Parts: sequence; C-alpha cells; structure tokens
Amino acid sequence: MKNTLKKWLLNTGMLALLAVGLGAWIWLPWAGVLGVAVAVALWLMLSRSGRLALAATRIGVASLPQRWGASSVIVVGIAGVVGVLVAMLAMGEGFQSTLNSTGDDTTAIVLRGGSQAETNSVITREQVPLLSTLPGVSRDEKGHALLSPELSQVVNLESKADGTDVNAQFRGVGEMAWAVHDRVRIVEGRKFATGKREMVVGEGARSQFKGMEVGTTLTLGNQAWTVVGVFASGDAHDSELWTDADTLATTYQRSAFQSISVRTDGKPGFEQFKTAVAADPRLKLDVETTRVYYSKQGGGLTTLINILGKVIGAIMAIGAVFGALNTMYAAVATRAREIATMRAIGFRGLPVVTAVMLETMLLALVGGLLGCAVAWLVFNGYSVSTIGSNFSAVVFKFHVSPELLWSGLKWALGIGLVGGLFPALRAARLPITTALREV
Repeated sequence: MKNTLKKWLLNTGMLALLAVGLGAWIWLPWAGVLGVAVAVALWLMLSRSGRLALAATRIGVASLPQRWGASSVIVVGIAGVVGVLVAMLAMGEGFQSTLNSTGDDTTAIVLRGGSQAETNSVITREQVPLLSTLPGVSRDEKGHALLSPELSQVVNLESKADGTDVNAQFRGVGEMAWAVHDRVRIVEGRKFATGKREMVVGEGARSQFKGMEVGTTLTLGNQAWTVVGVFASGDAHDSELWTDADTLATTYQRSAFQSISVRTDGKPGFEQFKTAVAADPRLKLDVETTRVYYSKQGGGLTTLINILGKVIGAIMAIGAVFGALNTMYAAVATRAREIATMRAIGFRGLPVVTAVMLETMLLALVGGLLGCAVAWLVFNGYSVSTIGSNFSAVVFKFHVSPELLWSGLKWALGIGLVGGLFPALRAARLPITTALREV
C-alpha cells in the first residue's frame, strides 16, 4: 500500500513538473531555446555520460530504417498537429496584419460620438465645413482641406468560391478621397465619374466576388452599376467597392455621411485636430487615427482564431503524444535485449534515457519541419474573406510568418519530449536480467 502511494505521488509530481516545463518551453524565446540547445550539446560532447548517450543514440538511429513504419506514426502525427496549428494561427495573423496595415498615424477618422464603427455612425453634412476649418488639417497646393466625407453601404454580392451571398462594403467617396487615401491607386481601367452609376473595385473584392471585372454591369439598390476600374491599396480597402458619394446617397436615400477621413499635418497636426474637435460643442464627434481604428476592428476575431487554433492544436497534440508513446513503448520493447546489453556493459540509466529521448526528439523535429513546410507551401498567401466590424467581408491572406514556424517547431519538440519521456524511463528501469531473457 505504501509503495503504491509512493509510486502514485511520484508519477503525479512528474506529470505536474512536466506540465510546468512544457508551458515554459512553449513561451521560451528563441534565445532561451538556443541556450538550452547549447547546454545540451556541451553536456553531450564534454561529459562521459553525454558521450555514452550519443553512442547509444547512434545505435538507435541506425536501426530506424528497420522501424520506419512505426516511426512514421510519430512523424506524420506531429506534422499534422504543426500544420493545422500554424495554418490556424496564420489565418488570425493575416487578418490582423491586413487591418494593421490599413491607415496610418497621420490620417484621422471621424465618427459620431460613442460609435465603435462606421455602421452606427452619422455625421451631418453641416458638420463637414466646420471640420475643414479646424487646425491641424493638411491642405493641397490649392489650399483645399484634405478631408473625405464618406458613406458606407453594405450590399450583397455572390461569392466566387461557392455562389453564396456575401456582404461587401460599398463606399461612397468624393474626389478628395484619392488624396486622403494616398495608398489607393488604379491598376486597371479608370476612376468612376462623378454623378454616374460607375464604380471601381478593390483587387481583393475582384478575387472573391463574381461580376467584378472591368466592363461588367451589376444591380445594386435596384439600379445598374458599371465596373470601370480596379484599384489596389494593400489593406482592408482592397475588399471594398468605391463610387461617387452623392450618387450612392441618392440611390439609397441617405442624407448624411457615416465617417470622415482627414489627412493631418503629421502627428502634431493630428493632436491639434483632435483637440479642436473635442473643444467644439457643435460637433460631438470622436477622432482616432485610422491605424488605431482599423487595428481595433479585428481584435476580437483575431483573439478567437488564436484561441481556437491553440485549442485544436492542443487536442491534436494529445493524440500525437499517445501515438508517440505507443510507438516508443513498442520500440523500447523490441530493443529490450539491446538496451539491457548496453546497460550490462556499462551504460547507466541517464545515457539510456537520453538516447531514447534524443531519438524521439529527432523524429519530432522531422515531423515539425514537415508540418511547417506543408503549412507554408499550402497556406502562405492563400486569399480568403471573413466578416469585419461593418458586417461586410474583409479579404485577407494567410500569413505564415517565421515566428509562427518557430512556434510550430517548439510544439513539435514539446510533443516529442512528452512522447519519449515515459518510454525512456521504462527502458532505464527495466531489470537487466529480465530484459536479456526477452525475445
């Protein structure tokens, strides 16, 4: 009874220590991982136990071709975990990166006080001239304020992927919008004409929705609209359709704007402008930089994607751990006589444990590299769309960054650590006389 309790406490303590160690490993920066790798390498090369562990590892690795069918379970299982994890996190990073790249610190977006997005904001036309006279607003060569009153209308378009209806943002802008949003440039066709039902579409919208080619006509708001151009901006505006603000207002019977984008005289100009808006009781408007505004729009969804990715990855990792455990237990059982012989000629428990662990970690590293390669080749730059803060589609690309690949490799090695530890301890504890009698 006492031995059973002692064994249970020992195993429980080991599991708790292992959980803490895995958590620390996942959060360890690259410099810390490099330090651990250097310390292990020095121990393997300079100490007697380390050299014995390397010798035992070479024996185990040499026999891998005879056990490749079983070993591939570890490689494929870990590759699947890493591939799914990296792909999920790349989706969240790509979405947030698209929003973060939209706008800058010198362009302000003005919304009604208390509004969190353009969809629930209303700015009257009488307020526009007041804003244009405030300090901090940048002006062009003719002295005109770089200020763009804008409408935002959600419309239904047909998805190219599956033919379903998808919400898209139909933005009404004026001539000054091209100077305020200076990243937007026409890459095909021409700009829309004022007073006509013409539109230009973003490259992202063209790739995701049907009927977006130059020269095509589609019906929106019971009116026929002609696509006359395609623009590129490299940010969230790539998902939008642009047209003349007054024409859009007439079509949808809108008498007010929803947002105003303002180019300011650098960061000091933005602060001047924001202070002036807050000080004018006639306005009752909120001002943020466009970078801050668009970054906020994806925060909740990005967090959700990251959490889902890690939860799904953790569930798959548990399955991969069991696969690694089964495989390494089987490997230890088939090599019982070999391990016992090594221990009989002088290999102690630590070199044997280390050898089994190194073998498992090597397989985990191969699986991790394979999973990272698949994720990068298949998903990096893959274009998809999701619903943004304005209940309209935001087109973005998966972004498989070096940081995500690094995280995937750490997950792979963590799985290898757990999967190899207990079989390694069993190999070290196996009585020599018992193991030598096994077939």
